Amino acid sequence: STWSSELLAAALREAHGIVIHPSTVRRALRRTDFAWRRARPTLCIADPRKAEKLEAIQCAIDDTDPYTEVFYVDEVDIDLNPRIGFNWSRRGQQCAVPTPGKNQKHYFAGALHAHTGRLVYVDHHRKNTHLFIKLLDAIHRQYRRARRIVLVLDNYIIHKTGLVAQWLAVHPKFQLLFQPVYYPWINQIERLWKAMHDTVTRNHRRKTLFDLCQDIKRFFCAVQPFPGAGHGVAKFGSAI
Repeated sequence: STWSSELLAAALREAHGIVIHPSTVRRALRRTDFAWRRARPTLCIADPRKAEKLEAIQCAIDDTDPYTEVFYVDEVDIDLNPRIGFNWSRRGQQCAVPTPGKNQKHYFAGALHAHTGRLVYVDHHRKNTHLFIKLLDAIHRQYRRARRIVLVLDNYIIHKTGLVAQWLAVHPKFQLLFQPVYYPWINQIERLWKAMHDTVTRNHRRKTLFDLCQDIKRFFCAVQPFPGAGHGVAKFGSAI
């Protein structure tokens, strides 16, 4: 299922009588603009309503009504065990990141304004409907003057429960626009989650989940408006 330089060298020898070392094959491949890269998974399943959903999302974003607010909404998992990633270190010296051992988890839900880059967020000890409703309440409190609030979000089950339907019935100015299935890159808040992990949780050395969550809250204060706030070089003030 995978071609290697050794297999290519063997195939050249068998098919064309060319005797060549695998290392030479690798150098030749680089000169012809090939690289040894990790493959990415993709799905052949298409959302039959993809075009319709994308058009509805774009129309909401292009709406110039000053009383309409549009948000990208999603949830993110926080692990006490650090995500391991790249960093600068001396040659021959690999950086060691201590891990607490037994993992603990916490969850944040966020709403990124499609035009201003402002973030509304809440946190909860479980990733369930209550987390999502907490976010809806927070958005409702901060944008009381809005006549219409549009949320662009994925098809996760917590967004479609009976409790959510009851909440929406009481707050009719909220409209949920579900992105096409298997199209996560439509949701721009995913870029903010990546920035958060790159800045705070990757290779972190916090010993408690509480301290790690405090760092994340400070990041959320520094990152706004996103992108463009220079979060990578910001000195995080107290957000608590």
